[in-house]
Amino acid sequence: MARSTLLLRRLSQYSSTAALVRSKNTIINRRKAHGFQQGHSAVILCRSAGSSASTTSSTSTTSRADFERISKQIMELQKLSQEALSLAIQSGPQGLRRGAQAAQAFISVGREQLERLQRTQTADRPEVILRKLFEKLGATYIKLGQFIASSPTIFPEEYVMEFQKCLDETPPVPFTTIRKIIEKELGVPVEDIFESVDPEPLATASIAQVHAAVLRGSGKEVVIKVCKPGVEDTLITDLNFLYIASKSLEILSPDLSRISLADIVGDIRSSMMDEVDFRKEAMHVDQFARYLDTNGLRGIATCPDLYKQYCTEKVMVMEKLNGAPLVDLEAIRQTSNKVDSELVLVNALNVWLGSLLGAESFHADVHAGNLLILPDGRVGFIDFGIVGKISQTTWRAVEALLRATTTGDYVTMAKALVTIGAAEKEVDIDKFARDLKILAESLQQIDTEVIVSVEDGATAATIAADNEAVNRFLIDIVRVGEENGVKFPREFALLIKQVLYFDRYTRLLAPNMKPFEDQRINLSDGSVIDV
Repeated sequence: MARSTLLLRRLSQYSSTAALVRSKNTIINRRKAHGFQQGHSAVILCRSAGSSASTTSSTSTTSRADFERISKQIMELQKLSQEALSLAIQSGPQGLRRGAQAAQAFISVGREQLERLQRTQTADRPEVILRKLFEKLGATYIKLGQFIASSPTIFPEEYVMEFQKCLDETPPVPFTTIRKIIEKELGVPVEDIFESVDPEPLATASIAQVHAAVLRGSGKEVVIKVCKPGVEDTLITDLNFLYIASKSLEILSPDLSRISLADIVGDIRSSMMDEVDFRKEAMHVDQFARYLDTNGLRGIATCPDLYKQYCTEKVMVMEKLNGAPLVDLEAIRQTSNKVDSELVLVNALNVWLGSLLGAESFHADVHAGNLLILPDGRVGFIDFGIVGKISQTTWRAVEALLRATTTGDYVTMAKALVTIGAAEKEVDIDKFARDLKILAESLQQIDTEVIVSVEDGATAATIAADNEAVNRFLIDIVRVGEENGVKFPREFALLIKQVLYFDRYTRLLAPNMKPFEDQRINLSDGSVIDV
């Protein structure tokens, strides 16, 4: 894939590429300057002797064009250098510290590969080395790795699969530090707002840490999500470098501008910066809550209530939903007297489908940990850090795709996918349909293994084929699309991945149910059927 080669391979070779281009440009400048002089002389000569006027005129025109192109590149690089200087000043001392940390990460991974080479005579594959480097580089690159893993429409297959293993496991920040951040953001001592705060985090990742707490006065259970210290500065420094590198490559290699390398990096930059501004996530939660209330869905689904007076850029306080993941068999058994597990699944799917058009954005990360079965049988949606938006046209095409999947109408499926994607040439629908049929048959042959485990008396189930099968199918459908001249937007991959998650939950909770043939599931207009 051209796009991914840019981001994963070209950026890693930036310094050598830039040096090579500089040396080439030096040679070109000398040759073109000489050529321009020859062309200029030829033009003078041709006034008295017109025999070779056409050839020399062409040479002169080409030389002038090259000279103008190189001059333009120099001017653009000069402007970019000023922007780079401004960004470097913005980064301040953090830029120097981050440079030292990056150098240490490179040395560590390099030493590890050297030891492996001495021990086994082989080194890790490039995508493995890059994944290990990203993990050592910290928050920005872990998030970039997760972006790669969730974007099979942009990046090569081997990188998408490898970055599924990108671990977002970082040591927790001491509670004394977390306390200071909370008090700085909210402007009052912790004890003025909370009756108690558990110093042991419920969860910790590269960007944020979550603590359970109890509100003073009301006694309500809440969770406090806190942005880890220094994360924003690190993100700004790292993303500024990626931005400058991508813009430089586009200037030096004009072919890269046609595939929008800087735009891709810009999207990543925007997405990551949104994640460290909890006001954005709070807005997404609020939008989903309004969607539930407007459609009268609180009886079957919910999301955490926000305490907006305690939500800032770095801190978010919300209701704690006490529930169990959708694949927790023990919790399902405990609620079976109140609600059928199949009904829970139908409600969850209907609410999510309705949000595609009924809400400003849809939840784009519905893995089992983000869908909870509450004690009253309702479905709880949590963690709105990743959301997506689709147009009505795209949804209509996806709807046709889902219906065609259940009926085996691969011609309609092919037409729907052409509508979703961007086709550079006329697509052979019949061939595309045949390829999709082969792909669909391979998906049906996946043996989804349910693994049951018991820990501390609780029984849980996981689906062994879940992530791997979902990502493999996404990669395959992107590959088949590209082979037939169709390229899909990233939002399509996000959307289909969520649908495939629900397919896996169906196999676990309601193995005899065919969701997109079931009359309780409404695909027609994005509205929801309360069952």
